[in-house]
Amino acid sequence: MISYEQALEIVLDSARVLGSEHVEIACAANRILAEDVKSDIDMPPFDKSAMDGYACRREDLGNELAIVEVVAAGASPTKKIGANQCAKIMTGAPVPDGADCVVMVEYTENPTEDTMLFTGKDTTDNICFQGEDIKSGQVVLGKGLLIEPQHIATLACVGCVEPLVSVRPKVGVIVTGDELVAPKEVPEAGQIRDSSSGQLCAQVERMGAIANSYGIIGDDKEVIDRAVKKAISENDVVLISGGSSMGDYDFVPEILKQNGIELRFEKIAVKPGKPTIFGVCEDAFCFGMPGNPVSTFVVFEILVKQFLYKMMGHEYKHHDIPMPLAKKLKRKKTKRQLWVPVAITDEGKALQVDYHGSADISALCGADGLVSMDVGVSEIEKETVVKVRLI
Repeated sequence: MISYEQALEIVLDSARVLGSEHVEIACAANRILAEDVKSDIDMPPFDKSAMDGYACRREDLGNELAIVEVVAAGASPTKKIGANQCAKIMTGAPVPDGADCVVMVEYTENPTEDTMLFTGKDTTDNICFQGEDIKSGQVVLGKGLLIEPQHIATLACVGCVEPLVSVRPKVGVIVTGDELVAPKEVPEAGQIRDSSSGQLCAQVERMGAIANSYGIIGDDKEVIDRAVKKAISENDVVLISGGSSMGDYDFVPEILKQNGIELRFEKIAVKPGKPTIFGVCEDAFCFGMPGNPVSTFVVFEILVKQFLYKMMGHEYKHHDIPMPLAKKLKRKKTKRQLWVPVAITDEGKALQVDYHGSADISALCGADGLVSMDVGVSEIEKETVVKVRLI
């Protein structure tokens, strides 16, 4: 059994980037940039007005100024501003040559239809100068970036309409267990509904990878073997829920070895998630995971997610928020690192949710994050500042 830190290091060191492809900007959200993006123009591309008002010369502000033209956004000025002249201008419009400031319309009056008088005491420039945000050729988004909505706007601004992004891993999801039935079925005695496959697929899709579900596989060596062979041939990564522990029907480690999978580890000192397996072959990676849904959820969040992002060329930084504990955390067994689901209270504190073990998936519905209790730690006192990993 190895530590969580050792397992994470092994997993991340094993990851390999799958390649890259161009996609339309409309499909780029949640993808990973495979190269730096540079601007093809200055931003702003010209000196533009930051206000509705009048473009003029600062030295003329005490005089009545003649309005020589109106410059709308999207139009170009046709006249240069001279002594005691101004142009009425709209926000975003190019500032005419000769003007060195724009006075806000709120601080002006019009003695006549064709003149303007500044009524304020002073004014800032109110001009967004060419290139002050971005210079032509400047790197605006870096390789390895997870593209979010604000990055879509930046891509559009610099004309990158088909960004080069990393290929998304295809992830096969297999759940095993004779006790499992489809969610649409009413369980009979000894049966439970499969909740892990849909959950794992959703976790995969949420981070931008491609999920392929292979349904429920019974506790039969030959059937599991066929499903594993098929999933390996069709995916880059295979997640197997159930069958990885020490029971009479836990065939997954043996089957993976028979299929040429080199197992890098078979147990991790974490709770939930001790019987987690990681294996590698030439064409795919395999994770054997516990069957209980909280275990699969936690193992994915603390291990698999970072691995999949690494395969897309992204160094994922999980969101750990420091906050005090609302109540004391306490446990008896300390040989494994414990991950506790917590909710964030209105006072900004972390409160352990009512949680009955790794099968209690409903507990996660009220959780905002996970708090870790390290190996050897039996208690964390109330008000101690802990790191909450948001989920």
